[in-house]
Amino acid sequence: MTEQLEYSDARLRDILSNIRTIAMVGASGDWKRPSFFAMKYLQRRGYRVIPVNPGRAGTEILGETVYASLAEIPGGIDMVDVFRASEAALGVAEEAAALKSEKNIKVLWLQLGVRNDDAAAVAEAAGIDVIMDRCPKIEFARLSGELSWSGINTRIITSKILKAPRA
Repeated sequence: MTEQLEYSDARLRDILSNIRTIAMVGASGDWKRPSFFAMKYLQRRGYRVIPVNPGRAGTEILGETVYASLAEIPGGIDMVDVFRASEAALGVAEEAAALKSEKNIKVLWLQLGVRNDDAAAVAEAAGIDVIMDRCPKIEFARLSGELSWSGINTRIITSKILKAPRA
């Protein structure tokens, strides 16, 4: 049995407070897909989300140009958010590790249901922080207090709510 993944609220809050640019690998232009909804939500919270999808390269999703790979994105990337199957995460982690210095990649974030310990080891060996089996959209909403607006118990009692990234 694989060990349970636990991340402190402080760690998640620190990551989401200090990143601005997210490369979303596996982004979809279909409004019914979770990646589309997550991208739109994160954009509205002040993040720049750059879609990565080889099948849609050169088109646009939510006003952002779609790239075929992380290497093709001009400029820096703070976080790589992976909306791909667990098996694909290793390849993404290897690309992120190879581009860490050039792109200044700080975080590899694997979406809900996505876990790959080999990918995590590759990224961590390159000095990249790793979060697996979590959604930044959900964590932002939980840590900012937005989920509690719907009556959901977030188990957070604090005056230190998460705010959108600083400009």
